[in-house]
Amino acid sequence: MELTTRTTAPARTGATTRIGTRDADGMAVAAFVLGLLGLLVLNIVLGPTAIVLAALALRRGTARRGRALLALALGVADLVVLAALVTSSGAVIWNIGG
Repeated sequence: MELTTRTTAPARTGATTRIGTRDADGMAVAAFVLGLLGLLVLNIVLGPTAIVLAALALRRGTARRGRALLALALGVADLVVLAALVTSSGAVIWNIGG
Protein backbone atom coordinates (compact mmCIF):
# COMPACT_ATOMS: atom_id res chain seq x y z
CA MET A 1 0.00 0.00 0.00
CA GLU A 2 1.41 3.35 -1.02
CA LEU A 3 0.85 6.42 1.13
CA THR A 4 0.61 9.73 -0.65
CA THR A 5 0.83 13.17 0.83
CA ARG A 6 -1.04 16.18 -0.37
CA THR A 7 1.25 19.00 -1.37
CA THR A 8 -1.38 21.62 -2.05
CA ALA A 9 -3.97 23.02 0.28
CA PRO A 10 -7.59 22.17 -0.48
CA ALA A 11 -9.49 24.82 -2.38
CA ARG A 12 -11.97 26.87 -0.41
CA THR A 13 -15.45 26.74 -1.80
CA GLY A 14 -18.00 29.48 -1.56
CA ALA A 15 -20.04 27.48 0.95
CA THR A 16 -17.07 27.06 3.28
CA THR A 17 -16.28 30.77 3.18
CA ARG A 18 -19.94 31.71 3.75
CA ILE A 19 -20.22 29.43 6.79
CA GLY A 20 -16.98 30.82 8.24
CA THR A 21 -18.21 34.38 7.82
CA ARG A 22 -21.56 33.50 9.37
CA ASP A 23 -19.78 31.98 12.37
CA ALA A 24 -17.63 35.09 12.72
CA ASP A 25 -20.75 37.28 12.51
CA GLY A 26 -22.34 35.25 15.29
CA MET A 27 -19.21 35.66 17.40
CA ALA A 28 -19.34 39.43 16.88
CA VAL A 29 -22.96 39.60 18.01
CA ALA A 30 -22.32 37.31 21.00
CA ALA A 31 -19.30 39.40 22.01
CA PHE A 32 -21.41 42.57 21.81
CA VAL A 33 -24.16 41.10 24.00
CA LEU A 34 -21.69 39.74 26.55
CA GLY A 35 -19.83 43.06 26.68
CA LEU A 36 -23.08 44.93 27.23
CA LEU A 37 -24.21 42.55 29.97
CA GLY A 38 -20.77 42.69 31.53
CA LEU A 39 -21.27 46.36 32.37
CA LEU A 40 -24.05 45.31 34.74
CA VAL A 41 -23.16 41.86 36.08
CA LEU A 42 -20.18 39.49 36.18
CA ASN A 43 -17.79 41.91 34.51
CA ILE A 44 -14.82 39.87 35.72
CA VAL A 45 -15.99 36.97 33.49
CA LEU A 46 -17.97 38.60 30.70
CA GLY A 47 -15.43 41.34 29.93
CA PRO A 48 -12.55 39.04 28.97
CA THR A 49 -14.96 36.70 27.18
CA ALA A 50 -16.25 39.59 25.07
CA ILE A 51 -12.68 40.64 24.25
CA VAL A 52 -11.69 37.14 23.14
CA LEU A 53 -14.83 36.60 21.02
CA ALA A 54 -14.48 40.02 19.39
CA ALA A 55 -10.83 39.39 18.57
CA LEU A 56 -11.68 36.00 17.07
CA ALA A 57 -14.50 37.51 15.00
CA LEU A 58 -12.19 40.21 13.67
CA ARG A 59 -9.48 37.68 12.91
CA ARG A 60 -11.93 35.49 10.98
CA GLY A 61 -13.08 38.44 8.90
CA THR A 62 -16.57 39.19 10.13
CA ALA A 63 -18.90 41.28 8.03
CA ARG A 64 -20.02 42.97 11.26
CA ARG A 65 -16.69 44.64 11.90
CA GLY A 66 -18.22 47.65 13.67
CA ARG A 67 -20.13 45.47 16.09
CA ALA A 68 -16.99 43.44 16.84
CA LEU A 69 -14.99 46.62 17.50
CA LEU A 70 -17.75 47.91 19.77
CA ALA A 71 -17.76 44.58 21.61
CA LEU A 72 -14.01 44.89 22.04
CA ALA A 73 -14.46 48.36 23.52
CA LEU A 74 -17.26 47.15 25.81
CA GLY A 75 -15.08 44.28 27.05
CA VAL A 76 -12.31 46.72 27.90
CA ALA A 77 -14.88 49.02 29.55
CA ASP A 78 -16.05 46.08 31.66
CA LEU A 79 -12.55 45.63 33.00
CA VAL A 80 -12.13 49.37 33.60
CA VAL A 81 -15.40 49.48 35.55
CA LEU A 82 -14.29 46.47 37.57
CA ALA A 83 -10.93 48.09 38.33
CA ALA A 84 -12.62 51.33 39.38
CA LEU A 85 -15.05 49.51 41.67
CA VAL A 86 -12.33 47.38 43.23
CA THR A 87 -10.12 50.40 43.94
CA SER A 88 -13.01 52.41 45.40
CA SER A 89 -14.44 49.71 47.66
CA GLY A 90 -11.51 47.35 48.08
CA ALA A 91 -13.63 44.32 47.17
CA VAL A 92 -14.79 42.61 44.00
CA ILE A 93 -18.40 42.57 45.26
CA TRP A 94 -20.34 45.78 44.69
CA ASN A 95 -23.91 46.99 44.86
CA ILE A 96 -25.77 49.98 43.54
CA GLY A 97 -27.65 50.88 46.75
CA GLY A 98 -24.53 51.87 48.69
